[in-house]
Amino acid sequence: MAAKSALKNLFPYNCSLKLPPPKFPLFFRSTAAKAITPAAADFSTLECSSSSISNSAQKKQKAKNAKVLKQKTSSFVESQVKRRTRSDREIDEDSLLKYYGNDNSCPHVPVLLGEVLDVFASVPLRSFVDCTLGAAGHSSAVNNAERGFSVLNNGPLDMRMNPQASLKAEDILNSWPDAEVGKVLQEYGEESNWYHIQNKIVKARLHGGLHSTAELVDLIRSSASRTRGGRQGWIKTAIRVFQALRIAVNDELNTLQDSIHACFDSLASGGRLAVISFHSLEDRIVKQTFLDIINCNGGKDEVQDGWSCDPAKVIVDRGEKEAWIRRMISGQIGSILTKRPITPSEKEETLNPRSRSAKLRVIQKG
Repeated sequence: MAAKSALKNLFPYNCSLKLPPPKFPLFFRSTAAKAITPAAADFSTLECSSSSISNSAQKKQKAKNAKVLKQKTSSFVESQVKRRTRSDREIDEDSLLKYYGNDNSCPHVPVLLGEVLDVFASVPLRSFVDCTLGAAGHSSAVNNAERGFSVLNNGPLDMRMNPQASLKAEDILNSWPDAEVGKVLQEYGEESNWYHIQNKIVKARLHGGLHSTAELVDLIRSSASRTRGGRQGWIKTAIRVFQALRIAVNDELNTLQDSIHACFDSLASGGRLAVISFHSLEDRIVKQTFLDIINCNGGKDEVQDGWSCDPAKVIVDRGEKEAWIRRMISGQIGSILTKRPITPSEKEETLNPRSRSAKLRVIQKG
C-alpha cells in the first residue's frame, strides 16, 4: 500500500507506469538477492506531465520515467547482490602478475585461490588434491576453434572434451528428435528463444544440416530479431547455445554430480571438499548435491532415524573460529560451510575477467 501511495503522489494525473521486474544479475557458489520493492528505489527525479500536455508528450515522458526507474532499480539490485556475495579477502596483485602475467594468455589462472587456501588453512592435511571435476572450468580450452568450442572462429561442430567419445554436437543438431534439441537449448543453455532456434535447426536439416560452427552462428544471427540485447544480442544467444551443446555432448552435469559424491566418499573424517562453479546450472547442482549428501532436502523438515533436517534450525555462525565461514548448514554426515557461496572480489575480477562468474562452495565430512 505504501508503494501504491508513493506512486499516486508522484503521478497524480492518471499516468500509468509499469515497474520493470528486477533483474539479478565449477573448485564452487549461488546468489540470492532481497526482493526490491518500488518504495526502495529513488523516485525523486521522476516527473509526470499534466493532462494539458499532448498525448505524444505524455508518452515520451512516461518512457523517460520508466527508463530512469529501470536504471535506478537495476543499479540498486546489483549493488545489493555484490555487497552480499563478494569476497573481502585481499588479492596479491604483484604475485598474480608475476606468475600468470597480465596478457590473459596463460592457459590456467587460479580463481579464488586465496579463498581456497583459507578453506584448508586450519585443517591438518594428510593429502591434498587440486583438480577439475565434471569437465567444468575449462575457460581457456573452450576457446579452441579446432574442437568446435569457439563462437567467433570457424571449426567443426565437435565440442568433445574427450576426443575418444562418440557423440558430437553435429550429431545432436542433425539427428536428435526436435523436442530433445529444444530441451537441450532450454535447460542447458537457459535460452528464452529456444523454440524459434530449434525450428530453424530442424529446417536446416532439409538443406543438408549443420556441419560447422560458422553455419550454426549464421543461423543464430538470423534469429537476432527475436532476441534481446540489440544488434549484438545474437552473440549472447550464441554463447548460450554453444554452452548447451557442450554440456549435452560431454554429459557435464551428471558427471559433475557423480564426481562430487565420489570425492566426498574419499574424504577422511573432517576432510573438506571445495568446488568452484562457473555458471548457474553447475552451481545449482553443486548446491543441491551438497544438501543431498548431508541429507538435507533444501528447506523442508525430514525426520530420519529420529534426526530432523531443517536448514533453518541448524544454521550456525562460525565466524569466531574461521573468519571466512559466515553461515553453515549442519547435517547427518557432514556440514556445508558456505550457506551462501563466496564470489571473487572486484579487484580479482579486474585482474582476471574470467573469474566473474566463479562461485565457491565448501562441504566438510563428519
